[in-house]
Amino acid sequence: MEEQSYAKHTQLVPLFHFVLGPLCGLTVLGAIYNLVRTLQNGSGRVDAALIAVLSFTVLLTSVFSRVFPLKAQDRAIRAEENLRHYVLTQKLLDKRLSVKQIVGLRFASDGEFVALAQRAADESLSPDAIKRAVKNWKVDTDRL
Repeated sequence: MEEQSYAKHTQLVPLFHFVLGPLCGLTVLGAIYNLVRTLQNGSGRVDAALIAVLSFTVLLTSVFSRVFPLKAQDRAIRAEENLRHYVLTQKLLDKRLSVKQIVGLRFASDGEFVALAQRAADESLSPDAIKRAVKNWKVDTDRL
């Protein structure tokens, strides 16, 4: 398995990020252009409006199909990291930590996790700063 690091921790799904997203965006733009042209001409308004609404619906569906699972996964990561912190310290994570900060902490090895969590809470580190502070990366290839 390839080592993970700050430079290589993001995951892109090419068909989703580079094909589906742009196609949905272009479809919405084309539907809006078609709707405007149709409104100026006077015929086929209902059809053009329905195509625009359906195109926008497909765009929203594609966005939400990515966002909703990530939100659920963030909650699971929060629970996992809270348990990990409890196992290591007998205390729950600091309440000042946001979910995004906790998600950033998941990459820290057990040896640096507790200190980095405390530092993140005390200094209000951004998720990016937390990831940059990790020295020994714990591999997480399960993230969507």
